[in-house]
Amino acid sequence: MNEQANMAWRCTVCGYVHRGPEPQDECSVCGSPKELFELYQESGSAKTALAPENWRCLVCNYVHSGELPPAICPVCGSPAERFEAIAESARTEPADAKHSDRIVVIGAGIAGISAVETIRQHSENAAITLLTKEPHQPYYRLNLTRFLAGEIAEESLPIHSEEWYAQNQIDLITDVQISNISSEAKQVSSKDGTVYEYDKLILTAGAHPFIPPIPGAAMEGATTLRNLNDAKYILNEAQNAKSIVVIGGGVLGLETAGALVRQSADVTLLEGFDWLMPRQLNKTAAKLLKTHIESIGIKLMTGVTVQELKGDERVAGVQLKDGAILPADLVIVTAGVRSNSYLARLAGLSVNSGVIVNDFMLTSTPAIYAAGDIAEHRGIVYGLWNAAQYQGSIAGMNALGKNAEFGGIPRSNSLKVLGVDLLSIGRFMVEDGSDSVIEAECEGNYSRYIFRDSRMVGCILYGNTVISGEVKKAIENNYDFSGLLKQRPDAATVWDFFHSD
Repeated sequence: MNEQANMAWRCTVCGYVHRGPEPQDECSVCGSPKELFELYQESGSAKTALAPENWRCLVCNYVHSGELPPAICPVCGSPAERFEAIAESARTEPADAKHSDRIVVIGAGIAGISAVETIRQHSENAAITLLTKEPHQPYYRLNLTRFLAGEIAEESLPIHSEEWYAQNQIDLITDVQISNISSEAKQVSSKDGTVYEYDKLILTAGAHPFIPPIPGAAMEGATTLRNLNDAKYILNEAQNAKSIVVIGGGVLGLETAGALVRQSADVTLLEGFDWLMPRQLNKTAAKLLKTHIESIGIKLMTGVTVQELKGDERVAGVQLKDGAILPADLVIVTAGVRSNSYLARLAGLSVNSGVIVNDFMLTSTPAIYAAGDIAEHRGIVYGLWNAAQYQGSIAGMNALGKNAEFGGIPRSNSLKVLGVDLLSIGRFMVEDGSDSVIEAECEGNYSRYIFRDSRMVGCILYGNTVISGEVKKAIENNYDFSGLLKQRPDAATVWDFFHSD
């Protein structure tokens, strides 16, 4: 009996881990059914969680509360038919009226918001303080490129209304700069001298843009895109810029360039690698993407190295390693991000690329949790919206003593703004002879499926992505494709397998 009681089951959709002789009927975090749990090899315990929403976007995992799904996903723009219902029973656990810990959350991105939502759902009396250095109320950071493109207004960016925080007794404090964390005294201090005492602390301070050591990057007219103020600055500068250069051909760089082209700007996109999105796409898919982005007016240069930014007090051009100089009145660097780990380092927490956490999102210091872009789980800093959402929820549960575990999820990426449908999830390159690849390219559409041991471990869909939700679930749920693979299918057969369902 003890051995059975110590068994653990991992939800293959969101990474939540349940401990017991058999999995839950439904995942407490995301509402997935019992059959979407798998036996989890590492010991641990998990109880219940919250998922106050009852519709989940199959593309980006955004969750929505209401009788019907939204007409358009506010995060990725997917239509209502790309949503699936989350079981109502996953949301019915009553709040614990007795739990009255003081819980401080540093950072109000999606990880921080998910944490406070979870805490309040499970505890009526926990004192929740949410601290953010930004002057704005918490907003969807992923929608900044849609804001740049003019798809949505600034009023549509906030995650919740101002009234929501008051109604849920969440003390939201904006424009606060944290200067110190004392784990011994269990206090958080701000630069203005205010001290916030806590029983549990959750770090969701996110990340900051990485700026390569490029001479001139500090000049006026050179910027990054990470927050709302950055987006407003870019929009203002773009009005008078004759030419704009975006450095970095990843997801953010592509979306930024695409957004500014929609604003009738002259945009050149630079990528140091030989093709676009090298962490998400192979050469075939990247070639199709290159053709598309050039067709919408983006000038693309790959395999180039930026030497320096030219100008006096204000940027005037970008000099490449080969000596060529590109005129630029505005330069936007989109070269990745780095975790905001300095406070954790000062507090003596274990930090690698991010703040190291275990499956409970607990750091090396008792009573301090971390989630989102700041957290490193099993060597991975996800840097993804859906991972941050799930981790924040897990951290919130554990701050209340729920003992929930995060088992990891596959990485996935899609594109907004550019007017092209794309899904990249899991691995897209072959590791060894145990991997098999099925792919096809036809009339501007491309599909690539990677299988290992009868499981699909990665996929690229470009152009027609109508099966993206089903593919994503199959990979996340570790679906057994042995029956299909025995037929030695081609890409069309794999497509029909998903589309017929």
